Amino acid sequence: MVDSSEPDLGRTATGAGIDGGGPAKTARAYAPPSDRFRRVLLVALALALAIVGAGLAMRPEGGAFALVALGVLAAIGLAALFATAMGILGLAPDTAGEVRALVTDSLDTGIAVADETGRVVYANAAYAGFVGQNTRTPEGALADVADAAEPLYRLCEAARSGRPHVEDIRLVKADAAEPRWLRFSAAPAVGQSGRYTVWRVADISGEASRQEDTFHELQQIINYLDHAPAGFFSLGSQGRVAYVNATLASWLGLSLDRTTGGALRVDDIAAPDAVAALCDIKPVRSGAKVERIDIDLTKADGSRLPVHVIHRVTFDAKKRMLFSRSLVLERHAMPADADSIRAVETRFLGFFGTAPIGIAMIDAGGAINRCNPAFTRLFGIGNLKGKSIVDLVDENGRAKLVPVLQQGRLGKATAEPIEISFGRDRVGQIYFSVLDYSPARAGGLLVYAIDRTEQRQLESQISQGAKMQAVGQLAGGVAHDFNNLLTAIIGFSDLLLANHRPTDPSFQDIMNIRQNANRAAALVRQLLAFSRQQTLLPEVVQITDVITDISALLNRLLGEKIELDVSHNRDLWPVHTDVNQFEQVIVNLVVNARDAMAGGGCVKIRTTNVSAEELTGRSGDEQNDTDLQKSVMPAADFVEISVSDTGIGMEKDIMEKVFNPFFTTKEIGKGTGLGLSTVYGIVKQTRGFIFVESEPGKGTTFSVYLPRHIGTLVEETGPAPAVVPIGNRLQIGAVETGSAAPVAAAKKPEKRPPPSDLTGTGTILLVEDEDAVRTFSCRALESKGYTMLAAASGEEALEIAEENEGTIDLVISDVIMPEMDGPTLVKELQKRYSALKIIFISGYAEAEFRKSVADNEDFDFLPKPFSLKQLAEIVKMKMES
Repeated sequence: MVDSSEPDLGRTATGAGIDGGGPAKTARAYAPPSDRFRRVLLVALALALAIVGAGLAMRPEGGAFALVALGVLAAIGLAALFATAMGILGLAPDTAGEVRALVTDSLDTGIAVADETGRVVYANAAYAGFVGQNTRTPEGALADVADAAEPLYRLCEAARSGRPHVEDIRLVKADAAEPRWLRFSAAPAVGQSGRYTVWRVADISGEASRQEDTFHELQQIINYLDHAPAGFFSLGSQGRVAYVNATLASWLGLSLDRTTGGALRVDDIAAPDAVAALCDIKPVRSGAKVERIDIDLTKADGSRLPVHVIHRVTFDAKKRMLFSRSLVLERHAMPADADSIRAVETRFLGFFGTAPIGIAMIDAGGAINRCNPAFTRLFGIGNLKGKSIVDLVDENGRAKLVPVLQQGRLGKATAEPIEISFGRDRVGQIYFSVLDYSPARAGGLLVYAIDRTEQRQLESQISQGAKMQAVGQLAGGVAHDFNNLLTAIIGFSDLLLANHRPTDPSFQDIMNIRQNANRAAALVRQLLAFSRQQTLLPEVVQITDVITDISALLNRLLGEKIELDVSHNRDLWPVHTDVNQFEQVIVNLVVNARDAMAGGGCVKIRTTNVSAEELTGRSGDEQNDTDLQKSVMPAADFVEISVSDTGIGMEKDIMEKVFNPFFTTKEIGKGTGLGLSTVYGIVKQTRGFIFVESEPGKGTTFSVYLPRHIGTLVEETGPAPAVVPIGNRLQIGAVETGSAAPVAAAKKPEKRPPPSDLTGTGTILLVEDEDAVRTFSCRALESKGYTMLAAASGEEALEIAEENEGTIDLVISDVIMPEMDGPTLVKELQKRYSALKIIFISGYAEAEFRKSVADNEDFDFLPKPFSLKQLAEIVKMKMES
């Protein structure tokens, strides 16, 4: 065969006509002098020189010259003899080119060599039989054949770009019974005289005919499978359905075009529990595994189709699923005769497969013989057949199951449920009953498994919520009593300080008493924050602005070893909150993060919008722990503020207590245990939610969700949040019973500078049931020039008001008092004296009594504990208003 890289260019085609009916003879063209011809000329020249030398030798005057010429010829002759002997020089005919020509002419494949201009410089005998002539390339010879134009163009383009290419071309003749298939190839070649293209053409009609026959046979086989009286499908490795036969597509109500191209997935045709049964087959190395399972497939209209599947799955050497061959039998296609055993079995399989609780049959050793999809879903393992139920639970569960199995071998079963863990933070109960009471088959048990995770979560939410509510009420009551005591301590300290100079020996002692009283007041404020009984002054704010304003403070709190990383999403929604209290939330969370990173680290603050669609989209079977927590949030828009640290993290039992007042993991004297409880109370009072996520060694993240503010604030009533541990997280969710107080929308006082002169004139009625507070307040205001009238109860205050009718300018009243409270007293006084100015004082928050006061009521509020200066300032401003 001719070497395509170095074609024999010693032959070229002539312009002789070619018979289109068969292979044409290729004419021999003139070839340039070959090596053999040159050797013949050299011999002839040597002979001529020899004759000339002999002639000169016979002449006397040419003897010397003749001798030299003969000597040269003799040397040439000797060299030629040696060369001939060694095979270097030969006079025999050169047969290599002729042999190559005979070989190429005897081939059935047509071969032609064209130069860079497209001129054919060589063609074998078979070439013309395929293209009709041997002087043109296939591109030129078949230019008038429409079906050949495009593939020939691709061949030529490939040859010009220096790469080989092959095309199959179908040629149809009017007088031929069948079309003719020719395979053309073009490959570049480089010769001594330049670049060439080697064309080859072969008849593949027989091969094409065999392929068509094979294709028709395959179509016939597919048709048999498509219309078999049973369903069939094949799954790929990524859950894609590679094939569905027409029978199964008809059962499911699918059009065949939906089942091709990999557009169909297993979860499109199988119920959620069935997907796990089909895809979670325990793998084997380089082999196949067959499972028989009863599942429900999903029809196009959403209805269920109960089927029995013989599922054969193939795995590679790395135990990865390759594909499946799955035969599908309809379960309801069994006989419907009520007395038929097969009909009874069909009904049982329907009940068994669709039961909402897990059901399994186990033998005397605890091995699972059969289980329904719900049982498989509870344990999260694809194939449970043959596994021991003891191995599926934790150590505590094993200790409970072993005695039950021992009783089962005796044909007995306990009626009491057993609490176990299904793994993945899911818990539940399992019940046992004897499967067969006959002595010969004793030992088998029927197992019923019920998932109680959500029920436990709700119980925990209600319990924790009730506990936090009780603690909050207790803290609020204690705070009120403490505020009265602290008001007296701080007030009398101020009176003493007013009568002592800084140089007095007792001055510093009095200052220490006052300072520690203020520290106690700060603790009481934190208790009030936890119990949601502090006064809020909410306003519409942008979270980004608030965090930016306190960034410098946060950096100082963190120090040099801890980095602060703040990131805000664009276009954050506004929220309606008390700026000072929200700043307290961020500061407390950052300080808590700092204390968890003694060796340094990073605190990250992130803000983002969370839409109602995002919250509702988290529901379903694929919820993770975080989504389960947030499912208690209403479907509304929120702004999320998360504070994360890279500290030591927390154990689950610690997380359950982080919001409890006075709970702390810090050393004695380094924490009050009120930081996070304050955060808890502020978030609740702002109608928000807070979640905490933590793992030991992986840090902690607190996520605060505040409601998006749209337009004017609409006060909503509803269940108050509660703290609930879920998995390794903790949440505050809306689960408390009863109706919580709305967000305190206290009228924000005008920001007026405090008066420099606190003295004044006028008559003030002070109503306070605490003797110490009443005594201090009267002395303090009298020292500022006011005339004081004191009452210990509401009834006494009414009597004093009648006695001093028309002379009282201002009423200062406690809110919570026995017999008659402050708001009731004010209503009675205003019925008689409408022009009275009112100041309420209380150890409780303003929101606790605002609902008892008319919306248009003009009053000021002074929370306890207060100092002499604070009392004098608010009285002076109220008197001058």
